[in-house]
Amino acid sequence: MEVGKLTVHIRHDTGKGESRRLRAAGKVPGICYGAKLDKPLAITLNAKELKGSLDPAKGRNTVIDVRVEDGNGGAGAVLTAMLWDYQIDKLRRTVTHVDLISIDPDKAIEVEVPLVLVGKAVGTVDGGQIHVERHTLAIRCRPADIPTKFEIDITPLKIGDALHVKDVTMPAGVQAAVPEGFTLVTCVAPKVEKETTEAAAVPAEGAAVEGAAAPAEGDKKEGAAAGGKGAAGGKGEGGGDDKKK
Repeated sequence: MEVGKLTVHIRHDTGKGESRRLRAAGKVPGICYGAKLDKPLAITLNAKELKGSLDPAKGRNTVIDVRVEDGNGGAGAVLTAMLWDYQIDKLRRTVTHVDLISIDPDKAIEVEVPLVLVGKAVGTVDGGQIHVERHTLAIRCRPADIPTKFEIDITPLKIGDALHVKDVTMPAGVQAAVPEGFTLVTCVAPKVEKETTEAAAVPAEGAAVEGAAAPAEGDKKEGAAAGGKGAAGGKGEGGGDDKKK
């Protein structure tokens, strides 16, 4: 199957039963909607042909010439479309439904383009950690101008530094669809392990308990007096009998 080329067929019968029958026959039910269509088209297609029509580098951002066959022997309409969504069977891992969106090649659309980090941040030498806030960047451009990816050089990042949307070089005709100040990547200081702090606190607490467990003989009376009602409540009647004797 040629990249950027796909043939689909009009699906006249709809419903769950028909969809099951199509899947059993190795076909995938789907729908196509968007520009230049008066109403959504119910379609069927071949999953392998769909995969073959996608550019391995661009994936879902591939612009596809979709030929729509109606089964009447005609030439069929041709739409410019993209893969908008798809569903996969959790057990069999096969495609069960596909959404194609018809687009106008002369109008800008919004898509997500992968972000690829290159280089090694200098802050990691000091123990810093790279946090990726976003793995893709939303942009607006004409379909033919969609970039394959954005490469971001993180080498200059020190601990506390960050890269934002404004730091990404946009090709001609491409605009970010999110604010320029949106954070993409940060280099943060290493986290102090919580377990280390807790482990350091345990010996101190243990020493306090151990010291109180064996008070000096002379401190026992002072401890009882300091206990107030709590000490009396523990040996209330016993204390009264000692005084009577």
